[in-house]
Amino acid sequence: MSSPQTTRKPATRRPSRQPVRRRPRFRLGWKGWLAATSGFLIVGLLVWGALARRFAPVANTSLARFDAIIVLGTPADNDGNPTASQLSCVNEAVHEYERGVAPRLILTGGAAHNRFVEAQVMARAAHARGIPESAIFVEPEAKDTIHNACYAVRIMKAHGWGSAEVISSAAHLPRAGLIFSRFPIEWRTHPAPSLEPGSATERAESAAMEALKTVRYLVWTRQNERCQP
Repeated sequence: MSSPQTTRKPATRRPSRQPVRRRPRFRLGWKGWLAATSGFLIVGLLVWGALARRFAPVANTSLARFDAIIVLGTPADNDGNPTASQLSCVNEAVHEYERGVAPRLILTGGAAHNRFVEAQVMARAAHARGIPESAIFVEPEAKDTIHNACYAVRIMKAHGWGSAEVISSAAHLPRAGLIFSRFPIEWRTHPAPSLEPGSATERAESAAMEALKTVRYLVWTRQNERCQP
């Protein structure tokens, strides 16, 4: 009698494990870190400049009458004629003089952008508006706003004057306020209304340029371009 045959179950194969592919980690190289750090630094400086302009001092006194009106320089045109920016500042200084804010003008600015001395061009415009020559003081050497302030204060000290109203464009005055706050006089700023308001793009470009100049002043020129009045 034959023994019954046992049937074997076919062996089942276990599925092979597929290796898990990990996503490669994103790593910044040194150039990437340098670019990111530079970007953060630039943004931080621009924010610093914007805040400094936003909270820049506009005066250190409550005086309503001053010893002098200081008009900060802007370039003449390439023919030596006053530009709209110069005329707006001179016109406002004449208006303040006629109101009795101060009995004299100090016009400051050298040949910083072309061969024409800014203060002399403004002086001619002021005299043409009726300001007597005896009330006009010309400072012809300044090359930037720090020099404008410093050299004008030298004239004031030489004559024993201790207070001034400072006139320039509205965009320029925040930086001028930061600078004048370091000099030993009583002062306040006064904006000159623009004769040519310009387009929104031009105003934005002017504001951006002043913001960059403010950053440069805070980071560099404040420490390195010193001037004793």
